[in-house]
Amino acid sequence: MSLKGIFTAIAKVRRDVFTEVARFAYEGDEDYNKLEEIPYNIVPGEIASFRESIFLERAIVGERVRLAMGMPLRTVNEHAPLSTGIDESSVKNTIYKAPFVNIIKFACNSCPDNVYKTTDICRGCLARPCMEVCPKDAISMVDGKSFIDQSKCIKCGRCKSVCPYSAIVKMERPCAASCGMDAISSDEFGRAIIDYDKCVSCGVCISSCPFGAIADKTQIFQIIESIKSGKKVIAEIAPAFAGQFGAKVTPEKLKTALLELGFHDVVEVAIGADLCTIEEAEDYLSKVPNKIDFMATSCCPAWSVMAKKLFPEFKDNISMAMTPMVFTARFIKQEHKDAKVVFIGPCVSKKQEATRNSVKSHVDYVLTFEEVMGMFQAKNIDLEAIEPSEEVNLGTGAGRGFAVSGGVANAVVDVIKKIDPDREMKIDSADGLKDCRKMLLMAKAGKRDGYLLEGMACPGGCVAGTGTIQPVNKSTATVNLYKKNADLKIANESQFSEVLSELDSGWFDDWSIEK
Repeated sequence: MSLKGIFTAIAKVRRDVFTEVARFAYEGDEDYNKLEEIPYNIVPGEIASFRESIFLERAIVGERVRLAMGMPLRTVNEHAPLSTGIDESSVKNTIYKAPFVNIIKFACNSCPDNVYKTTDICRGCLARPCMEVCPKDAISMVDGKSFIDQSKCIKCGRCKSVCPYSAIVKMERPCAASCGMDAISSDEFGRAIIDYDKCVSCGVCISSCPFGAIADKTQIFQIIESIKSGKKVIAEIAPAFAGQFGAKVTPEKLKTALLELGFHDVVEVAIGADLCTIEEAEDYLSKVPNKIDFMATSCCPAWSVMAKKLFPEFKDNISMAMTPMVFTARFIKQEHKDAKVVFIGPCVSKKQEATRNSVKSHVDYVLTFEEVMGMFQAKNIDLEAIEPSEEVNLGTGAGRGFAVSGGVANAVVDVIKKIDPDREMKIDSADGLKDCRKMLLMAKAGKRDGYLLEGMACPGGCVAGTGTIQPVNKSTATVNLYKKNADLKIANESQFSEVLSELDSGWFDDWSIEK
């Protein structure tokens, strides 16, 4: 279960860390030892609020500060100052280095995983169906209540299914339960551990951990340093931004606010989404079913990498079209060759995508909406009161719809119908990597031949990404309204469609499953 959209104590700490790191960058004090003060600013006083020790709370914040500076976690069993390894050469203009999603070990609560237990709800009924169905005689009555002997339990779940009071629960580690790649297990101390050979950096585990033990690296400091150096830094903002910063913060106000942060200009990623749509429509028409049995969309990097990892036989079925992020970045750099491009969106996996050899020369930095909010707070920008800029109206409704589940496939279908009205189209979409895997299993069984498949790693689509701020349902409604209000509705109506061939020349997807 995701905690996205609920402003918890964990969300506040995340926001505070982003704000403090952004403030440190804007103030321009290059004494990195002063980073040691940030945990004390965020966790003041002498008494812990949430954990057994205020020293532990500050230590966890310290590790979050390191990640927010783009640096790796410290080794737990060695003494090292928070600023260890942080200097001008290590943090300025650096490209992200894996891992992007990290577990702060001493913040992990060692949650039990895959354990069946009887709760106090048990009434000690006479029928005792839990005892009757247990194949290993693992259940007995102790003090008038059902008791499960964990040494005998085989985790079959039969007892849970027959309890008339729902008194038996299955306890799962929230991060592991949310992981669609089965990449999270336990170490020798019962703490969560990530298998990075399986992980696709979707970040769903980050927003599922109720102890705030999982965090991602950021490039806040590096971006602000780039802006301060006088470089032309241009923001490209993903369609999921609609409503993320508050109901009264219009796209025009948001653009003004981003310019206040120091960005040279702001461009809608919906432009790139339109170009991606056109290319995927053309790919589908030319390849299905003559060359491939079905085609899958490419815009979600976590989904496409998952497909190539677990279903390598479908490598050629994943569209080779550039993602909207890359299309838009290429579009920007065609006009501003010396610019630095920052993708601002909901997605942690875009941080990984930006390290690909074929992407990193176009997308220089990646920020999430959460991280940008920290920058706004560091600059004391009142988003609601700010004056709006000129109208932001470059993408079509189809491009803006990429942010919600089903939006990509529907956009592609609309273009195909314009090109070939008689073409029969079958689509299937899944959000959440577990459901995406099920969809590909159906394709493996030959039950999705002729289909266009859309996969989204985050349940609900991009509006549910780890870097979002608002509740998913609220964001979905806001994006749909933003899509409805677009002057142009279908992707091939885009005024930029004629530049597609120029932007796509020389593109190749170098992302292998080994990386």
